Amino acid sequence: MENEMMNDTSPDWQPDPMEPGAPMIPQKGWDLSPYNRWTFQRIREFVPTAQIWRGQGPALPLPRHITDIDGIEFEVAGRRSIIREFLDSSFTDGFLVLSRGQVAIERYMNGFTPHCQHVAMSVSKSITGTVFGILVDKGLIDTDSLVTRYLPELESTAYRGATVQHVLDMTAGALVTGPYTKSGTHAEMLMVAAGWRPKAFPDYPQTTWQLFLKLTEQEAPHGERFEYRSLENNLLGFIIQRASGKRFADLVSTELWAPMGAEEDAYITVDGGGFACTDGGFNATLRDYARFALLHLRSGNLNGKQIVPSEWIEKTRRADNDLFRMFGGEERAYLPKGAYHNTFWIENPERRAYMSLGHGGQTIYIDPQTDFAAVKLSCWPDDGKSSDRWVEDLAAIHGIRDALASR
Repeated sequence: MENEMMNDTSPDWQPDPMEPGAPMIPQKGWDLSPYNRWTFQRIREFVPTAQIWRGQGPALPLPRHITDIDGIEFEVAGRRSIIREFLDSSFTDGFLVLSRGQVAIERYMNGFTPHCQHVAMSVSKSITGTVFGILVDKGLIDTDSLVTRYLPELESTAYRGATVQHVLDMTAGALVTGPYTKSGTHAEMLMVAAGWRPKAFPDYPQTTWQLFLKLTEQEAPHGERFEYRSLENNLLGFIIQRASGKRFADLVSTELWAPMGAEEDAYITVDGGGFACTDGGFNATLRDYARFALLHLRSGNLNGKQIVPSEWIEKTRRADNDLFRMFGGEERAYLPKGAYHNTFWIENPERRAYMSLGHGGQTIYIDPQTDFAAVKLSCWPDDGKSSDRWVEDLAAIHGIRDALASR
């Protein structure tokens, strides 16, 4: 079993334990390649974090039925490949497939191990959205209400008039500039406020909350256009805390991580004010991300409990036609018939498979139709080829899904 589970190679960049302090990981760019081969597995060594306790209960068992998938073929851009070559060439850290509720493959690469937490990047958004659904079911949040019902301080910002659902679907019309690699943009300010970049200018916001107070311009009416704005997921985190009266990390522990039977603690990065970076700072093990995927496959019922309301998950899977119509931008390259709803990416209106996607190749793919899920943790280089890599990753996952469904 150990050989089936482990396919471990040393990372191609890592600090030398025999040479303390050399080479230095730069303060600006520690999360970029080639350093991400090391840092994506060790985020808490670089920024402040908050623990997400797994609770005292036993871990939810993940039954195993290991299947040889290495030779499964798939095609992308007219080129045929096999899964073994794909995993070796796509900067994989960890890969786990669930088929009919059992682990079909579990593989660790680049020095990654079963008990090591890996950053989720924007997969964090979907974890936030799932906790959000729990609070909606408890009656603490109404998605049709205005954002300012919960955060009245934003009345003088571009989020005046936006509903909570607009933020869940990224259809609020606030002007948020990017990319994060360009100086002076809101996206760069977010990285600085989150503690992921050194402060560039004295007048930059020191916290995520301060950044939201600076967003006063609208570029479109609320609810009329989809625009992926990573920063906005933090609004959901603020609403969660305001509605529940609890710290985000503590709430995730009591409402999600402990009830679902997580095997290890998770953790999340926090900004200068101690607020959880809900848009991209979540870190957990490969198996616990798989438990999260299984929770969704089971419509929120896991470990003998209805943890997430089934109505919320069903609603998430069934984005309305307007969201498919509004969907656009660079995401169409890998989701040509897609939509974004309740913090998840919906693959197409027919199949209703849905997924979480994060910078650097983090993926949780969920297909209820075939009782299939795949988790891929990666450390892609920053080479401008992300869209092509998403196309390849999804083609490989589809190939595995279809092959296992026919067995």
